[in-house]
Amino acid sequence: MSKKHPVIAVTGSSGAGTTTVKVAFEHIFFRKQVTPCIIEGDSFHRYGRQEMRDRVAKALAEGEHLSHFGPEANHFDKLEELFRQYGRTGTGQRRYYLHNEDEAKRYGQESGTFTPWEEIPQGTDLLFYEGLHGALVNDNVNIAQQVDLLIGVVPIVNLEWIQKIHRDTAERGYQQEDVTENILRRMYDYVHYVTPQFSLTDINFQRVPTVDTSNPFIARDIPAPDESFAVIRFRDADKFNVDFPYLLAMLQNSFMSRRNSIVVPGGKMGLAMELIFDPIIDRLME
Repeated sequence: MSKKHPVIAVTGSSGAGTTTVKVAFEHIFFRKQVTPCIIEGDSFHRYGRQEMRDRVAKALAEGEHLSHFGPEANHFDKLEELFRQYGRTGTGQRRYYLHNEDEAKRYGQESGTFTPWEEIPQGTDLLFYEGLHGALVNDNVNIAQQVDLLIGVVPIVNLEWIQKIHRDTAERGYQQEDVTENILRRMYDYVHYVTPQFSLTDINFQRVPTVDTSNPFIARDIPAPDESFAVIRFRDADKFNVDFPYLLAMLQNSFMSRRNSIVVPGGKMGLAMELIFDPIIDRLME
């Protein structure tokens, strides 16, 4: 952790909706004229797209499992070292994963590949990470202890699967059967490497739909924000001096469900994030 070069990590599974948090932070950074170093978790995967497919096929043929959630497919050590070094010096090693043809053209590479590792330039105010493993702890690494603000984005699992199925079929061209198989293949690593992180995060945002999602594999659409509530849980509300009366007053139809949890209408989740994070960023930047 660092007082001079803060590290913020947003962690959530594929399809969890971490982009919503990223947008809220972008608004705050713009208003406060904060210059972030943005790190995408995909850039710390070990294999590019084609090599990962080949290794997954090999693992399946040998009766083993391999997924982007687990240690075999990621550079956990490099991610931990980046957070540690940035906290001390404001720099470190990063690279980019090129998701599509438009991104790849800018670097003269193929999509599904990585750019070379490079040094983060001096002059950024904080590091902002969005990915799968911002709070990961295992026998070899403790990424969570290098982070000043840990945020979990955790929709209930059926909603998470609906979001992933719709995203991967609509935006990435996969067949629904392939996405379903991918969900099943990742389950062991999901349980052992993703879920435990949410006991360590400072603040969790869990979207809970108010419509039937009992069979996520036949859902025709993603429940809208107004068809859900967001449960926001603070692991230690005193750590950030959370003003619950203020939040209840600002967020219409919100209520406290436990002493450290506030429930807000799903359509207000973005606003809730900005109200919560705004004073926290002020303190980090001080």
